[in-house]
Parts: sequence; C-alpha cells; structure tokens
Amino acid sequence: MIRLLFIGDVVGRSGRAAVLEQVPLLRARWELDFVIVNGENAAGGFGLTETLLEEFLAVGVDAVTLGNHAFDQREALVFIERQPRLIRPVNFPIGTPGRGATVVENAKGTRLLVVNVMGRIFMDALDDPFAAVKRELALCPLGEMCDAAVVDFHAEASSEKWALAHFVDGKASLIVGTHTHTPSADHRILAGGTGNPFFTTDTGAALRAAELSCDAVMKATQVDGIYSADPKKDPTATRFDRLSHDEAIARKLQVMDTAAFALARDNDIPIVVFSVNEPGAIPSAILGKGRATYVMP
Repeated sequence: MIRLLFIGDVVGRSGRAAVLEQVPLLRARWELDFVIVNGENAAGGFGLTETLLEEFLAVGVDAVTLGNHAFDQREALVFIERQPRLIRPVNFPIGTPGRGATVVENAKGTRLLVVNVMGRIFMDALDDPFAAVKRELALCPLGEMCDAAVVDFHAEASSEKWALAHFVDGKASLIVGTHTHTPSADHRILAGGTGNPFFTTDTGAALRAAELSCDAVMKATQVDGIYSADPKKDPTATRFDRLSHDEAIARKLQVMDTAAFALARDNDIPIVVFSVNEPGAIPSAILGKGRATYVMP
C-alpha cells in the first residue's frame, strides 16, 4: 500500500505556512510515502517562485504541480527547467519551458508518476488534455515503470474532470481535480480501480443523494439551522424552521450552493440543516427531532 497526501491549491502566505508547518508532522504521523502539492497560487495567489518551491521540497514535498497561473512569476520560465520535481500542465503548447510529468522515487524504491494537465472548458484554449494524458500514461505504464500514477487535472468543469477520470480508469491510481479551490470529501473508486475525488461540498452531496436515491441530505453546520444572514455576524438574522427549495434559492441563502438547492428540488430530496455542536444532533435530525431547518419539496 502506498500512502500519499495531495494538497491543493496552496494559496498565498497562509497556505504556505500551513504546508511548511504541517507536512513534516503529517509525514511522520501518517507514515506517508509521497506528498504532492499544487503550488500555482503559492506566491500571493499568482504563480510560484523558486525560493518557495525550495521551501516546499525542504519540508518533505516530493512534487509540485501548477496550472493556469504557472508562469505568473516570470522567473518560473527559467527555473522550471532545472527543477525536475516541478511540473506544469502537459498540454501547454510545444516549446513551453518545463515538463508535464515526472517520476519521483522514495527511499523504499517506490516510483510515483505525477502528471499535470489542464482542462479546456471555461479555461484557456490548449491542446487536448485526453490525448496528452493518454500519451504520458503510455510512456510510463502503471505496474511496469511506476508503482502508482497520479493525475492532477487542473480544470473548471466537474463534467470534464469526470470524463477524464473514466477515460484513464484502470491506467492511473488517482485523479485529483484542482483549480476550483473546493475542499474535497466526495471520493469515488471507479470500476477499473481508479479512485477519483470528483467535486464536492453541497452540490456534490446533492448529486450523490440523487444518484443513490437518498431520502434526505443532512448538512451539519456551526449553527442550528438556516438564517437570513450569518447569525454570528448579524444579531438581527432571522431563523427559518421550514423552507421550500424555491424559497431558499429566491432568498439567496448562503448556507448551501444554489446548485445544491436546485439539484435537491429537481429530485424531490429534503435538506436538513442542523448544528453539529449539539449532543446527539445527528440522530435527532434523522428522527425529525431537535432544532433544525427543514427544506422540503
């Protein structure tokens, strides 16, 4: 078994500080074999400098991927050529400095292929990401020239990420979607064995609930339901006991993504919003007891 940590996207000073502080601790605690970081926003949100790259590598990062901000720091056009563990999207135009894939090997002799590729939907016009990834995986076959293969797909549209995941299913170990800065908790193992974190948060939960014909979406938050505004910032915020999906959308309530409310509405799925801080909150919410807001069809 290979233990791998992928971190992305690292943005600005606070993101860098978290990486520099936590990566050494997590490597030891979880006995990690590899750590990969998407660092395209590390330099104040725009690109990556060589100094910052060296700091990442010094604390135990094995490879750093980039994206559409790859060369916002112009020095990257030069130093990327001498940094084999820094990669930019493989489907950048021919002649672009750097490389789009790399193989890193740890002290155990385990070899990890890392491929960086960028999507085209709502993004810059680039070469075909499917053909580019297919080429790189063919040059370094899983189980022959590498022990695991990870693809960082830097893309906007979740549909494009899903399509690529199915395209390489069984040929890559993991497809990770970056660029949207959305925390991921919506993992899936595909039929061919590829584990894929698609897109997440509320929209991901609503989509999965629809696919599995779930009875409800349960959302645990820091407050006891849905309010007209953030009650921690606005003491005049009004709490709702019940709402329809359309009302939640019309009021532009920020507790969930609008797409999540729409998906739940279109599939007749209730949403229950409750406080995670209350003892017994989850069973109470499931049983329709306790303090919560119910969004009903």
